[in-house]
Amino acid sequence: MTERLRLKKNADRRLKAGHLWLYSNEIDTDATPLKTFEPGAQAVIEAQNGRAMAVAYVNPHSLICARIVSRDPEMRLDRSLLVHRFKQALGLRQRLFAKPFYRLVHGEGDLLPGLIVDRFDDVLVVQLNTLGMERMAEQVIDALDKVLSPRAIVFKNDSSGRRQEKLDRQVEVVKGELPEEVLLEENGVRFVARVLDGQKTGWFYDHRDNRAWLNQLVAGKRVLDVFSYVGGWGIQAAAHGASEVLCVDASSEALEHVAANAALNGLTDQVAIGEGDAFEAMAALKADGEEFDVVILDPPAFIKKRKDIPSGERAYSRLNREAMRLLGRDGLLMSASCSMHLAPERLVECVRGAVRHQDRHGQVIYQGHQGADHPVHPAIPETSYLKALGVRVFRD
Repeated sequence: MTERLRLKKNADRRLKAGHLWLYSNEIDTDATPLKTFEPGAQAVIEAQNGRAMAVAYVNPHSLICARIVSRDPEMRLDRSLLVHRFKQALGLRQRLFAKPFYRLVHGEGDLLPGLIVDRFDDVLVVQLNTLGMERMAEQVIDALDKVLSPRAIVFKNDSSGRRQEKLDRQVEVVKGELPEEVLLEENGVRFVARVLDGQKTGWFYDHRDNRAWLNQLVAGKRVLDVFSYVGGWGIQAAAHGASEVLCVDASSEALEHVAANAALNGLTDQVAIGEGDAFEAMAALKADGEEFDVVILDPPAFIKKRKDIPSGERAYSRLNREAMRLLGRDGLLMSASCSMHLAPERLVECVRGAVRHQDRHGQVIYQGHQGADHPVHPAIPETSYLKALGVRVFRD
């Protein structure tokens, strides 16, 4: 590899601290003009004094113009390195989980920027979110095949990140044949994963531990699951003894899968569905005098970019206020956010404001985050995005 990308003076500090991203304003473009790089090509990263520091793939048209794939300047992102990284990732998951249902590769958290792989036993669902990873597509397939010999590999390349990298949307089975139903098991409950037409990879493994915590507290309770998607929270609650669960979502298709997943677990009698906008649905339930022991809020990200923080925080505050109106005298709220730009203490503040707005008391009794199959890179705060608060809400 002859391509070299030189950093400005002192621009190697974050790299030395462990970060994997380089920004375009950190590059010495006089010495190594970004415009000369082929998008997606690999390059050796040099300090200002010319010392080789790492290998990265480059996208001159992106704000994050280079992503580190190895600290060894002699290494290259190729099939061999992918096999090595996949084995490292698999080793961690096999220590953590007894069954093969988990996120196998979590991008930067597993030292593979731009790559997501979720495992549903012998079916792997892959997201290539950057141009550099897109160029490695065939090697990714080969390396996964070598490490796991899956029955099928699906490319679920429809993320917003791909649009930012000017990549096309692409959803296809790239190896083998999908079974009629792709099944998974989480916390002892079975589900069908919507790997072709669902959100993200078809399932959200990141809340596994938070659901497990809540499952201990729902026996005999009446539960409302807002933004239920395919019932990850609500059906687990029913399986763990909730007397009645109402799953609310704006998508009729998602709710069809709630019903199917309830039937799969023999829980049809305990699980009801309600279609509609979350805010409108909660207002209608309040107007009808409905009351719940447990309310679960797991909305999509209200804050996609920093500029959305003020409006997003207002939305989280309003959502929590509406949910608390539906709790009985001594209820439990599970309030989650997957917005990376919402600081954990700000979610606590949204909940605090909502509690006082209802003239009640709140006790934060659980603070959760993403599961261990979504490892956080200690130098990259952006890899820690998920927040979950268990809050007891009660009256004097």
